[in-house]
Amino acid sequence: MLESVLRRFRPLSAASVRSLSGFPPLFPAAQVRKTFLDFFQESHGHILVPSSPVRPRGDPSLLFVNAGMNQFKPVFLGTADPRSPMATYRRVVNSQKCVRAGGKHNDLDDVGRDVYHHTFFEMLGNWSFGDYFKEEACHMAWSLLTEHYGIPANRLYVSYFGGDSKSRLPADEETRRIWLDLGVPPARILPFGLKDNFWEMGDTGPCGPCTEIHYDHVGGRDAAALVNADSPDVVEIWNLVFIQYNREADHSLRPLPKFCVDTGMGLERLVSVLQGKRSNYDTDLFTPLLDAIHQSSGVGPYLGRTGAADEGQVDMAYRVVADHIRTLSVCIADGVHPGMSGPELVLRRILRRAVRFCVEVLKIPQGALGSLVPTVVHTLGDVYPELSVDVDRITDVINENEAHFLSSLEQGSRIIRRTLSKQETRDDPFPASVAWSLHRDLGFPLDLVDLMLEEKGVQVDREELDRLVAQHQKAASELQSDAPSQVTPDVLSLAALLRLGLPHTDDSLKYQYQLDRGRYVFPACHATVLALYDGQVLVPEVREGQRCGVVLDQTCFYSEQGGQSHDLGYFTRTGLPDVLYPVEAVVRAGGYVVHQVTAADSLKTGDHIQLHLDQVHRLSCMVNHTATHVLNFALRKVLGPSVHQRGSHVSADRLRFDFSVKGSLGSSELQQVERCVNDIIAANQMVHSSELPLQRVRTIPGLRTVDEVYPDPVRVVSLEVPVSELLDAEMDRETSVELCCGTHLLQTGAIENLVIVSEKQLAKGVSRIIAVTGQEAIQARETGRALSQDVDSMSARLPGSAHSSLDYAQRISREASVLSDAVDNASMPQWQRRELQGRLRTILRTTNTLIRKLEAREAGQKAQGLLEKNNIKDLLVDSVDTDSLSDSTALAASDWAMEVCGHFGGRAGGSAVVAKGTGISNDITEALRWAEHIARQKIR
Repeated sequence: MLESVLRRFRPLSAASVRSLSGFPPLFPAAQVRKTFLDFFQESHGHILVPSSPVRPRGDPSLLFVNAGMNQFKPVFLGTADPRSPMATYRRVVNSQKCVRAGGKHNDLDDVGRDVYHHTFFEMLGNWSFGDYFKEEACHMAWSLLTEHYGIPANRLYVSYFGGDSKSRLPADEETRRIWLDLGVPPARILPFGLKDNFWEMGDTGPCGPCTEIHYDHVGGRDAAALVNADSPDVVEIWNLVFIQYNREADHSLRPLPKFCVDTGMGLERLVSVLQGKRSNYDTDLFTPLLDAIHQSSGVGPYLGRTGAADEGQVDMAYRVVADHIRTLSVCIADGVHPGMSGPELVLRRILRRAVRFCVEVLKIPQGALGSLVPTVVHTLGDVYPELSVDVDRITDVINENEAHFLSSLEQGSRIIRRTLSKQETRDDPFPASVAWSLHRDLGFPLDLVDLMLEEKGVQVDREELDRLVAQHQKAASELQSDAPSQVTPDVLSLAALLRLGLPHTDDSLKYQYQLDRGRYVFPACHATVLALYDGQVLVPEVREGQRCGVVLDQTCFYSEQGGQSHDLGYFTRTGLPDVLYPVEAVVRAGGYVVHQVTAADSLKTGDHIQLHLDQVHRLSCMVNHTATHVLNFALRKVLGPSVHQRGSHVSADRLRFDFSVKGSLGSSELQQVERCVNDIIAANQMVHSSELPLQRVRTIPGLRTVDEVYPDPVRVVSLEVPVSELLDAEMDRETSVELCCGTHLLQTGAIENLVIVSEKQLAKGVSRIIAVTGQEAIQARETGRALSQDVDSMSARLPGSAHSSLDYAQRISREASVLSDAVDNASMPQWQRRELQGRLRTILRTTNTLIRKLEAREAGQKAQGLLEKNNIKDLLVDSVDTDSLSDSTALAASDWAMEVCGHFGGRAGGSAVVAKGTGISNDITEALRWAEHIARQKIR
């Protein structure tokens, strides 16, 4: 068969060795991509597998999919569900959407500075899973590049793994010989070490040597010295990885039972080669975007300049916006939205970086960034159809986030200019406290602050900034504890406020938000400082940097109560709009709302301020609080009226709910509760609230309360049915209705999804549920599906006693233990965790039972060998090498050792399996004879 394969690859003809002018005059990116896919699919029997979303499927080690092989990890690792199509893959080809921003592979900070870095790119790849290997892979790659794409062979160099003596890995001479057979000159076949030409999936797992194909943009010279030398003139275009080893935990390498090929070639770089461009941004993947950006900008056209030649960083800004709008469009289409943690936080940084360059450098009006989405769809939508489906939604998400950031950006720029104007010289470091305030209060990524300062020739006080970050992390940890906040006024402080005749704080604005075309709009709030606390002491004024408690005449901030976390945000003082007073905690005591603040400037009673609410944090709390009510209702509906709330806590990232129940919930009950909750979410029920006299609301059927003192009048929150209708004695409609002072959604649909990720008994009769909502819930379900497939795969690979080796059984046992740990610790549906835990326990029991049988069989074989060596004696005293001590005989080692050593005046100890001791004798033969004698007595 190999001969027939090789016949398809004829020797290079003279036509293959052409100058750069020999390229076709037009080789559009779409044709480049199609040629690659068709070559492997139609000519070499590969299956075309669509790109996976950029959000990894059940892989918490990645923020984004960053390589073509990510979705095929189960195949490489042998964990693919044997019933799935993936288990049948032998030859595969695809074009994978990839994002490298954040985590181990992070190109974000480099994008725009040069002409080849990107946060989003397409990875062309072909794979063999136990099918072809090095020879056919190299032949196909060379044929595609030189014959189908027409790249001159005299512009290409190849590298291969040159071996590593420390790892005892020989040079990959097989690959070198393959390239020689293909006609590559020996001087263009270059050896490199582990760093450049040995690929590893991680600290452990599949790995192997690789061979790379490099292209010389200049040509007509010997450029061998520039390969792998970070030269922009000689670039890698294709990496062929030959996965043939497995890296063990002890760093040793073991050959894999099935060899694989994993190749990757960046489309953007390949297109630049085929279109004769030195810059990826000069290809038709980017020129439509650059033209669209220019049409909206207030600057000249893109000229491709870099470094000092790029005056005002205009061309850098073009590249940043063109790259980032592609990343934003693809990520949002795949369900990753700008947010506050994980990949969502990275995407938020990308969007804000793009907006900043749009506004400050390119002079692009608001909304123009989102208007680029159709251009992205035009260039990518044919191959990634999900982009075409969601054009309007992608645009809306970008526009909404842009508008929010622009207001913060303008204020941040003013703060930087104002701070710099106060410094005596530009040699002074920028105050870390101001940089931290921009990050904490306005949402500026710290690297963006660095970039804005870099443009002005200033650096931040890095040591002090690191100290502030560490201090913030410590403070956040303290605030999450159950200890009362330090700003809570004591009885004497409250008495002092009353003596001064200060009115209680009006915090009704915290409830006065509305839905406007699907977005929550929160009211503006202006207030007057009524009192200031230094610790527990009232003071007329506080100084810059002083931590204090602030009492206002009114506030829109929610104070910590009813199990809901307090709001976050900041104040600004009238006449000083660029100085931010961060609000770190909010508590309510005696009718007064006290805001814990670190003063950014002086503050005194009588000052007028404006309050700025952290709307993302508030909305997250609203989502989880409404979800808690829905969960409470679902528990009672599924488990019966005996369920009563025993406590709860709502934060921006999760909800916790304690309730009375006879025992821990079963998997079926957990699923029923989740279904009930998600049915209500899907129905997008209205959330109603009213403030009524306490005595009157107690007549409402099905009213849920907890054991605490309620205000009178009291706030009532209900789902679907207005509170006024629930007061009707004849109303007989089952719904959620609770006394609650928290802030809630106006419709349940914004919860999106709920997953119970933990359920356990705190004490007899009381259980605690922890649940997540929204994207965190969706990700938890994806993680559960992925782990379930892993367990299915392991079940299919369980060894049978008749034909299994001890090594294989032990390896399965180890893998099951690792998978069990992953199931125990993952954020996933609790019902699914329990099912998988049960299955894994069964797998471990089965494999461990088999291991004991195999060990016994092996021990018996070794014992038989000893008997034969010693002429089949009834009892032997000798040593036997063993891999395990799990089997114990009727003769306890500790008893035997104590008898023998005691006879010789010594002592011994140990277990039934292993024992040791000492004694005094100058005749080892006598000691062995006595040991045999004791053993015979014990056995009888």
